Amino acid sequence: MSSKTKIVVLHMKEVVYTAIFLVLAVLTVVLLFFMFGSGKDQEGTAASGSVPRYVAGVYTTSIELNDNTFDVQVTVDSDHINSISLVNLSESATAMYPLMEPALESLADQICETQSTENISFDEDNKYTSMLLLEAIKTALSKAVPQN
Repeated sequence: MSSKTKIVVLHMKEVVYTAIFLVLAVLTVVLLFFMFGSGKDQEGTAASGSVPRYVAGVYTTSIELNDNTFDVQVTVDSDHINSISLVNLSESATAMYPLMEPALESLADQICETQSTENISFDEDNKYTSMLLLEAIKTALSKAVPQN
């Protein structure tokens, strides 16, 4: 039984250089992965996110009923409908049209939740009031759409 012992002599300089090159190779692979691997997903979201749905701001549409004029105010940011409210509504208009505010609150809740004016439901009791308000909201939102 003869065993031959091999002695390997490593110079510290060679070990350090090898470790540095291995770290640089791993960093290069990670950098290439982030540059080319996940960049395609970011480009897709950036392209869809770069075109805003609305021009952020407050848009109003006037409604006139029997010499009473009031406004439907829609507040939007670039991608969301934030709020819908009635402004300049006098007390006499509130007394003459008591279903105006509850109808708008119902519509505003549905529109802000779905972010759309499609498939909105309303009660039969205030059907025509809701339809009038919905058209005013659509008109205000059409003002918020960016012009190409």
